Amino acid sequence: MTGATGFVGGATMRDAIAAGWQVRALTRRPRPEREGVTWIAGALDDKGSLAEMAAGADVVMHVAGVVNVPTRAAFEAGNTTATANVVGAARNAGVTRFVHVSSLAAREPALSNYGWSKERAEAVVMASGLEWTIVRPPAVFGPGDTEMLDLFRMAQRGIALVPPGRLSAIYVDELARLLVAVAADPGASVGQVYEPDDGTPTGWSYRGFARAVAQAVGRQRLSTLATPASLLKAAGRLDKLVRRSRAKLTPDRARYIAHPDWVATEGKAPPLALWRPELDTGKALAETVRWYRREGWL
Repeated sequence: MTGATGFVGGATMRDAIAAGWQVRALTRRPRPEREGVTWIAGALDDKGSLAEMAAGADVVMHVAGVVNVPTRAAFEAGNTTATANVVGAARNAGVTRFVHVSSLAAREPALSNYGWSKERAEAVVMASGLEWTIVRPPAVFGPGDTEMLDLFRMAQRGIALVPPGRLSAIYVDELARLLVAVAADPGASVGQVYEPDDGTPTGWSYRGFARAVAQAVGRQRLSTLATPASLLKAAGRLDKLVRRSRAKLTPDRARYIAHPDWVATEGKAPPLALWRPELDTGKALAETVRWYRREGWL
């Protein structure tokens, strides 16, 4: 498993261990011993460590990737080339089952370097000859997440900037449960591309989701300010100019956020016999808030 030290991967590894799996997980830094886990020191560009990770496995799950890097080449290295390396390790080890975590951004490869690199990574998986399943999560939230933390902080202050359009969302524990179910599925998921969500029909407006976050933090009223695509893109250019490699809102990310449709595709949900969302999003947001406050993030 790659990405086990991250947000989605960490939740997935926890569920896999609880389900009785023995996990070999790639890590760049030393980690404390953990029952059910064998840590493999290495990286996605270290083919020796990937070979060690894949050897003797029933399933290889590739969760790791890059979301916010400064150049197209860095996106290609972190998403496309890295995926090719993991696929190669699986093939060389004789592993046939491969679960790949992608993104809804792969639907729009011309929109951003991120989406371009994720679409190319999917193409590598599809051409691999392995028994693959691709999962494209929408916006993921939950304990440990830093990407949506600013939205929770804005909601707590009572005012939030919201982009145009609509999105789907999913709680990290729900996504982890799906990934473990897909890994354990012997055949029905092979060759499928799934776009899971929280079950909200037609997704959320950004304004509606921000208000749900506000309720979770205890705000009964939230003022929302619409942020047009042109302003988002200008802010992306400014952030890169000011913070350079430390920029959070890069031009690439601004183009991605400004896109009006990040709703999971109807008909691409996992079959109900395999998985369905169980936890109400309001309760999941409240649990996220409790974690943020307990950790001093909010």
